[in-house]
Amino acid sequence: MSSQAYLDAVKARRSYYVLKHESTIPDAKIHEIVKETILNVPSSFNSQSTRLVVLLGDEHTYLWDQIAKPAVKAVAPPEVWGQSEPRLDGFKNAYGTILFYEEPKDVAKLQEAFPLYADNFPQWSEHTNAIHQHVLWTALEAEGLGANLQHYSNLIEEKVAAKWNVPGHWSLKAQLVFGTPAAKPGEKTAKPVEERVFVYGAKN
Repeated sequence: MSSQAYLDAVKARRSYYVLKHESTIPDAKIHEIVKETILNVPSSFNSQSTRLVVLLGDEHTYLWDQIAKPAVKAVAPPEVWGQSEPRLDGFKNAYGTILFYEEPKDVAKLQEAFPLYADNFPQWSEHTNAIHQHVLWTALEAEGLGANLQHYSNLIEEKVAAKWNVPGHWSLKAQLVFGTPAAKPGEKTAKPVEERVFVYGAKN
């Protein structure tokens, strides 16, 4: 595959918020994409610290309807809840969610083995998780799905762990919501490249 083919997929990745409770690919294909990602995405010092939990169909619906909505409503002021509820319903209407976790024990082992870098490993763990998020987001959209990335971790982590037998010490980082797109994404804007990229020593 050429670099351009890869970058075309990166360019096509967008945030889709209006999603159907449908998938453009079989559940087995989703599982395959997740497995390929966990096996091939790099991690700092080969820590392999990322853990993924995939919720499809009714399990996905339960997450947003029975866990996320009550959790947000419990802490949101009335005026904020009026805006949050439709947003959460939008996530519920999608087909699936991938939960991104980090295994702190893997990070702690590296801190012990390489004390010189101990302070860096937690941040590098975040980097590792973020790469998994981007690869899965891009791969699912390459299959005709739409997705958006959410961060309700602190509000839902405990009940998610209890519902799906997730080890309590795992750290929940993000939730990738996906389904068949029901509307186009919003307009994409970008700051000038000249303000963000600086090259020195180029020969041509």
